[in-house]
Amino acid sequence: MIPSLHVVTDDRILAGTGFSAAALEVLEAGGARVALHVRGPRTSGRVLYRAAAGLIRAARRSGGWLVVNDRVDVALVLGISRVHLGGRSMPASVARRLLGPDAQVGRSVHSAAEAGGDDGRIDYLFAGAVFATPSHAGIAPGGIDVVRAAKAASPAPVVGIGGITAGRAPQVLAAGARGVAVIRAVWDAPSPGDGVRRFLDLWPEE
Repeated sequence: MIPSLHVVTDDRILAGTGFSAAALEVLEAGGARVALHVRGPRTSGRVLYRAAAGLIRAARRSGGWLVVNDRVDVALVLGISRVHLGGRSMPASVARRLLGPDAQVGRSVHSAAEAGGDDGRIDYLFAGAVFATPSHAGIAPGGIDVVRAAKAASPAPVVGIGGITAGRAPQVLAAGARGVAVIRAVWDAPSPGDGVRRFLDLWPEE
């Protein structure tokens, strides 16, 4: 079962002095209903390795997913079987061959063509950006239609991403999304744990 809430890092968050404590709070608050994505497009492999390594035990204890984004090499070294691929990443079939047949592999898409065009089995899709977001500045958001298009083009569960807040999440879910992925809505909350709970309260316990 794919977690309902995906909490994604960026370079700024990984560089923050309070990252480890905030990440532990996210995992503890979300349990098996949350996936924590270690993502840093401009962050060194060494930093990504340390960030992910420091969360392995906490993820196992909470039951939450720990996902390494893009850097399949980091996941492989750490024995993490969950990765998320972007447009510049290796093909899904190669990632699965490296990590094993039981790995969970996700991919980010921005159109129906991308959603239906992968070369290997995908366990879930991030579809976006749904709303305007600073992480994709200058790119026009696709709106709710990007979720509907991805869902129609692929049998994989769809997770909406891009500018999603707790107030906007219900319309993303109503469009057929399995869940939502967020960055600032959780990491920039006064309490990341409360930010997680605010989202999870939107849909029934699985």
